[in-house]
Amino acid sequence: MRTTPTSPAPSWDELVTAALLGTDRRTPPGAAPGRTAPAALLDAAAAETVRRRAGLRPGRAAPRPEPAPADPRPTLPAPAARRLALLLADRPGTGGTGRRGTAPDLMELLPQWLAAANARGFAPPAEALPALLDAARGRTDLRAPALRFAGPRALWLARLNPEWRFVLRAAPGGDASLPGPEESGRVEKLWQEGLFAERVALLASLRSRAPDTARALLESTWPTERAEDRLMFLDSLRTGLGERDEPFLEAALADRSRNVRATAAELLSALPGSALAARMAVRAGACVAVDHTGDTPTLVVKAPHECDAGMERDGVASRAPVGRGERSWWLGQLVEAAPLGAWPARLGGRTPEQIVALPVDDDWLGELHAAWCRAAVRQRDAAWSRALLGRPSSPGAGGPGAVSLAERAKLLSTLPVGERAEWVAGFIAAHGLSEAFQLLGVCAVPWAAPLGRAVVDALNIARDAGSYPWSFSGVMGLAERCLDPSEASRLDALLAVPDEPEDASPGAGGYWAEAFQRLGTTLRLRAVMAQELGDAPP
Repeated sequence: MRTTPTSPAPSWDELVTAALLGTDRRTPPGAAPGRTAPAALLDAAAAETVRRRAGLRPGRAAPRPEPAPADPRPTLPAPAARRLALLLADRPGTGGTGRRGTAPDLMELLPQWLAAANARGFAPPAEALPALLDAARGRTDLRAPALRFAGPRALWLARLNPEWRFVLRAAPGGDASLPGPEESGRVEKLWQEGLFAERVALLASLRSRAPDTARALLESTWPTERAEDRLMFLDSLRTGLGERDEPFLEAALADRSRNVRATAAELLSALPGSALAARMAVRAGACVAVDHTGDTPTLVVKAPHECDAGMERDGVASRAPVGRGERSWWLGQLVEAAPLGAWPARLGGRTPEQIVALPVDDDWLGELHAAWCRAAVRQRDAAWSRALLGRPSSPGAGGPGAVSLAERAKLLSTLPVGERAEWVAGFIAAHGLSEAFQLLGVCAVPWAAPLGRAVVDALNIARDAGSYPWSFSGVMGLAERCLDPSEASRLDALLAVPDEPEDASPGAGGYWAEAFQRLGTTLRLRAVMAQELGDAPP
């Protein structure tokens, strides 16, 4: 299509309209109708395209992102950096057959590796950060150690990629940017103007370093906070809880929110010297006594007949859950909140072991012991925990405390690390591994030598019994992560495929040999990982 110098160029819209309608129905502007019209339309479109592109004004350049903050921590040793890349490249479920083979599960070792790297204060290589954040996005259990290891540059990256927004929620402002107790101006500004998550993070950070400062900050705005916010803020006082918190918590018993009142009462009951604990001791003591009229001293229980206003103010919930009697519900709350140190004086100077061993009348034993268990965990009372746990070799569901496995695990958490491992080792030696998984979960890593030996011996016994190893897959997975790497040599004797007895599961011996080989390989790999991060203990 030719146009004269004086004829205006067709607009782009006119050309598009002609193309859509067809040149038979709409002759392109400045072209003759007929067979040459399509070519004229294309010529005009090409010319207009060139003109539009040539006349396009360049857009304004976007501002360059701020440089990433510096990370003052030392960088990883080169072997450890290569190991991190391997751990992050591993993906679960690649086998698809359910059979794990003899290769270690690298992704399961990543949490332990992160903990070791954080303990030694290393910073990750910059190029590892995207994969590290992707791993943290996929596994919530990795987030806390992964974000701590990623450091301040994780926040910088998260602001540039929407897929990593969880980092901003998990670490609002970043721990490094939170002011310390000595920075009163920044503390006040963030507390007054920060988002809720930022304020929670600030309060938790202050509470861990200066409990009184954190409580004073909370008190300064307490009446103006929303009920749901008050509950979250109050929960942060669990860290560093002490006697100086009592006046504030006692005042919170009169809060408008029932949940706030209940949390305040729970915190006060964890302070054996508090006024609330004393009131609860009087109420609970009135319900339990020793009866000496029979041949054997026996505990008699008289549960309260009502939940009065004073009990409700002190955090006792008046309405029982469905299927539970009100009197037993109230009794359990009173005993749970009463200081354990008051019971020996109330029950004839007996020790916790002697009290727990007393028979209980009228089927109140379960309710009473369960409440004492909750009290022992809440008050972190090791003496009562030992009494309620009983001997690890006790038969059945429990020792003198007759507590469940879940309650035992909580009680174990109050004992010193060594005593905890010794008790669980004794339990495994007496009862095997079938019920040990929950108890093993509260033991310190790496497992102490007696506990490690007990687990390996029990696995060996299970193999000889002819069962399949995946019946113990949970314990085997824990062993791979928690057994001391020095135990690897003990596993060498278990790698051979044993002769199968007639009643054994077909092929079980081969599967056990494979499982033990994987366990040994994993332990040796963990030893190498520790060496790569530095032989010196953190």
